[in-house]
Amino acid sequence: MTTTQSTEVPTKAAIRPATTTAVRVQNAVIKYGFIFVTVALFLYFALSEGSFRESATLLDTLRYVSVAAILGLGVTLTMAVGGMDMSVGAVAGLGVSVAAQTMVVFNQVGTVAILAVLVAGALAGLLNALLIVVLKIPDMLATLGTMFVIQGSKLILVDGQSITPGMTMSDGSTAPGRFTDGFLKIDRGTVLGIPISVLIFGGLTVAAWVFLARTRWGRVLYAIGANPEASRLAGIRVGAYRALAYVISGVLASVGGLILASRIGQGDVSAGTSQLLEAVAVALVGTSVLGRGRPNVWGTALGAVLIGIITTGLTIKGLPYYTQDVVEGVVLILALVFSFTLSKRRTA
Repeated sequence: MTTTQSTEVPTKAAIRPATTTAVRVQNAVIKYGFIFVTVALFLYFALSEGSFRESATLLDTLRYVSVAAILGLGVTLTMAVGGMDMSVGAVAGLGVSVAAQTMVVFNQVGTVAILAVLVAGALAGLLNALLIVVLKIPDMLATLGTMFVIQGSKLILVDGQSITPGMTMSDGSTAPGRFTDGFLKIDRGTVLGIPISVLIFGGLTVAAWVFLARTRWGRVLYAIGANPEASRLAGIRVGAYRALAYVISGVLASVGGLILASRIGQGDVSAGTSQLLEAVAVALVGTSVLGRGRPNVWGTALGAVLIGIITTGLTIKGLPYYTQDVVEGVVLILALVFSFTLSKRRTA
């Protein structure tokens, strides 16, 4: 009996350190793997392409991803309550049409256009909240329905055509207004050399982080996403908080629409169509940052930066645009592996 025990003890002692090391490596991969991938890609493009290292290129990269990042912040808020806003791209496109209609057709100043776009975004969020909270339609289905309604409505609003300064309207008259210089500075202007759209992206990221991570409202949103029934039994007004998340998402999407309108300088009817997939992608990618496995603001921001690095780097290298979609899809899959597959093995 004694001999048997003495041979078993060294075997267990030998296995335990190896197992502990493997667990530590896996935990490190889960927690820092995505950050490592981002840094590695940045260094690869920076060392292989001299133009990638230029400050103008880096600022243009942030400027490019600012819209998707801001829309992604809205998606992150809705994911925090266990939902998903699939209408953000359509709401951003609606913002472009509303801004153009206000300034070009109704000849109003940029301030009025900004207010009109923000109100339109809030109303879209309220529509989502009505469908989800009051009518009890599942989040994704409700927001998909809203997406189609908004896409059709904005076409009706502009008679199915893009709005440009000096255009001939349906009654034969000429559009009297134009995009004001102040409005165009939202994306084209700079402060201390930094694009205003990048500053907006940074400011909204910090504000969203403070809201979600440092306030009672944010903690309640996470609690609802984790267990809505337990939250209800704890006295939390689950419906009101879920509605709040979708209204904020609508407003953030409209801010993205303002940047888009300033960027293209016309009411393009197709604006915002491609933003949905990027917004959802950066929000999902963000769940893998630091191994949190849940929606988080800094993760979404980093996800947007990574998408920008990939797009800019591959463009500088001359790769066709369709290969960029493949690479972005691979990155998204890897991020989801970090968030769900590896993290579940760690907790198993």
